[in-house]
Amino acid sequence: MLCAQLMIILDMTVVNIALPHIQSGLHFSSTSLSWVANAYTLTSGGLLLLGGRAGDILGRRRLFVAGITLFTLASLAGGFASTAAMLLVARAVQGVGGAMAAPAVLALIIGSFPEGKERTKALGIYMGVITGGSSLGLVLGGVITEWMSWRWVLFINVPIGIVVVAITPLFVRETDRQPGHFDLTGAITSTAGVSALVYGFIRAASNGWGDHLALGAFALSAVLLALFIVNESRASQPITPLRLFANLSRSGSFVTRLFVIAGMFGMFYFLTQFLQRVLGFSPLRAGAAFLPMTVTLFAVSRLAPRIMPRLGVKPMMIAGLLPAIAAMAWLSRVSTSTGYWADVFGPMMLIGVGFGLLFVPLTTASLAGVPPRDSGAASAMLNMLQLVGGSLGLAVLVAVFGTASKNAAAHPLPGLTRVAQAQHVLAHGIGSAFLLSAILDVAALLVIVVLIRTRKPAVTAAEPTPAVVQDR
Repeated sequence: MLCAQLMIILDMTVVNIALPHIQSGLHFSSTSLSWVANAYTLTSGGLLLLGGRAGDILGRRRLFVAGITLFTLASLAGGFASTAAMLLVARAVQGVGGAMAAPAVLALIIGSFPEGKERTKALGIYMGVITGGSSLGLVLGGVITEWMSWRWVLFINVPIGIVVVAITPLFVRETDRQPGHFDLTGAITSTAGVSALVYGFIRAASNGWGDHLALGAFALSAVLLALFIVNESRASQPITPLRLFANLSRSGSFVTRLFVIAGMFGMFYFLTQFLQRVLGFSPLRAGAAFLPMTVTLFAVSRLAPRIMPRLGVKPMMIAGLLPAIAAMAWLSRVSTSTGYWADVFGPMMLIGVGFGLLFVPLTTASLAGVPPRDSGAASAMLNMLQLVGGSLGLAVLVAVFGTASKNAAAHPLPGLTRVAQAQHVLAHGIGSAFLLSAILDVAALLVIVVLIRTRKPAVTAAEPTPAVVQDR
């Protein structure tokens, strides 16, 4: 289970470092390159809720093995891709496999260990894999890209996937199948609606905001998402029970997560581009450059559960967002004269501290007061918001990046060489994207202040009590 989870986590970060080499190898444009990430996150995020429901009905081990098999085959096809379209199709199929396997991982771990010390230890290791996997992916992506080829960031999944599929039946028992049916209409309308919205933003970034296809995509997205809401309100077994949004604080935590992940996903994407294409870092050095941030995030997130009972859920979320906002605003000033230690290292450390403080209380607020019958749906909702929020946020940031880059290219600075001018245009566009990330974090802060209502419990020296989100 941990090998499979690590493979899925690695795939989301290891590809980031290889993006500049993928762009030159398969001739992606600066705006269309984001689809390498979005093709995976859109299908995975859109089908995640359906994948969780399918595991209940078909058997979690069965769906887990099928998902890892599909993920492995798609990774192999992506590594051999000779065109941009072939790679994007492979990434989309990877996302389908991930949506089938990921929901079953945690459920199978819980089912494999009795409640108590053994399960607590297993869950601790599981969370360590999730947190540490992103750091390992950035470094591993740099090593593979620099010493081998970008294709091996996909090929590396193949031997891991084969081993996982081979040994799973030996160690993991099948779960009982539950009666029910699939909410296919909900899955299709939600995935297609968000995909159309993302396509609209990326199309607008490359062809202008008045482009007919972009406007048509926005209109189609509005219709599909409206149909999704209508379907979920009427379905007997919806993939997204709308009653989850009846609690005002919980709804606020969902919106906050959407905004924060949107900015965070874009930060990884654009900072990777900046380090390699403007500062001239090698893939390995770029991956290593992220280590201080990810190590800090891991360390602070481990301390967060101890701090939260005394500080409270809402104050701790606010305390986490303030350094994140400062970091994004700082990064919005990047230029061709920016240095890593003077202008990038500081914001990275602020992001590590801020997000390390934020995510534990944010997750607590999202799951507080959820009845047992909806706990699976609420957990799946968090995973879905993380993936869809990343795709949607990256699409919006790419649109802003594209518009700002075009404006900078239309007004070249005198005295610059062609290469220096290209770097100036890229840095200007990236700075504009970081500014929007800061605005998204400010919006998340306002949502927390206005919508989330918590009470800070009395804390005794003998036994700290977790902060509670009020049910409104």
